[in-house]
Amino acid sequence: MNNHEHKTLENRLRREAKRKGFLLRRNRTRDRSADNYGMYVLIGDSAGNRHTGAAAAPNAFLRGEGDTLENIAQELANCHW
Repeated sequence: MNNHEHKTLENRLRREAKRKGFLLRRNRTRDRSADNYGMYVLIGDSAGNRHTGAAAAPNAFLRGEGDTLENIAQELANCHW
């Protein structure tokens, strides 16, 4: 998957997650050797998670909950809300 296709998939999944009551967050680490580099996580769309600096996404990555976009797409497809 090239960069353009990856970004298109990411944006589509962000919209789908929002429709289903979630937020899609990307790990912000710049260290390519980190275990969770390039990973994403779905978190609940509550008011506290929408603000800059909200702790839900960083804490999820620290717990090892990050996943690839392809796996997030499958998770959203199986979520029937």
